[in-house]
Amino acid sequence: MTEVKLTKNALRSEQVRLNQLEKYLPTLQLKKAMLQTEVNEVRVEILRLEERFDEARLTATHSGGLLNERVGLNLTDAAKVKHVDKEYENIAGVDIPLYKGIEFEPFDYPLFSTPAWLDVTVDQLREMAVARVKVLIAQEKKAALEKELREVSIRVNLFEKNLIPKSKRNIKKIKIFLGDQELAAVGQAKVAKAKIEQRKHASRCD
Repeated sequence: MTEVKLTKNALRSEQVRLNQLEKYLPTLQLKKAMLQTEVNEVRVEILRLEERFDEARLTATHSGGLLNERVGLNLTDAAKVKHVDKEYENIAGVDIPLYKGIEFEPFDYPLFSTPAWLDVTVDQLREMAVARVKVLIAQEKKAALEKELREVSIRVNLFEKNLIPKSKRNIKKIKIFLGDQELAAVGQAKVAKAKIEQRKHASRCD
């Protein structure tokens, strides 16, 4: 641990440092609060999206199970994802993924030899796939926000519990030392003045 220098220059440096720390801390605290709000909101969003996914899966699985036997097709191929299109939004300094669109692998089947409602089932399977992708993107968003929240929380704690208290202790220590030095200097000046007066008085008597 570096020992603080007990000088006026060191005092000025510590005062400037403390001022900067106390000025920046509210910004960090605000960012922490914003991130915590975003994390809470995305947790609710994930629950909502998971409910939608479960509903879509129940519907699609039921229809697909019935049709697999009748049409002789592997209907899971109908919802194979080729590409997920995402865009990113900056929230509190974090790039957050947002769902933009999805592209499926081609799924061809004979129109005349398959039931007319097969189209509906394919749509249901793809809705389930979209719902699943939205859940995964929301989870990715949550992970990014939580990571940033942890890092900001560490910095806030560092400021509140370490850097600012340490700077205040250093300032107090330097002030006490300089104050003691000033008192000692005043005492020495008084002693020196008294000796001068004594010499003057002695010389007049001679």
